[in-house]
Amino acid sequence: MSIKKQFLKTKPAANVTFQFPAEAADGANKVNLVGEFNDWDTSAIEMKKLKSGDFKATVKLETGKEYQFRYLIDGQTWENDWEADAYVPNQLTFEDNSVVEL
Repeated sequence: MSIKKQFLKTKPAANVTFQFPAEAADGANKVNLVGEFNDWDTSAIEMKKLKSGDFKATVKLETGKEYQFRYLIDGQTWENDWEADAYVPNQLTFEDNSVVEL
């Protein structure tokens, strides 16, 4: 898993690319990126499946903030980003959420 940040020079924003590897997806048909930036909408951002089997999505986010997020695999299994900037407890599931800091 990886998070790449490309900061924009003209705006207080960054293009953030989230990549979910094939080995973590374990044969998944789809992976959704779900987080504070889309009001935890489980269908808002469906990641593109690459030829390698990895899944990828790019989102423009405002800088100077941090955002909690998770990956939803085939609409059933939640997974964190192994390379997130931080982790915070999720009060609903008693698991952690990944955090990206900008």
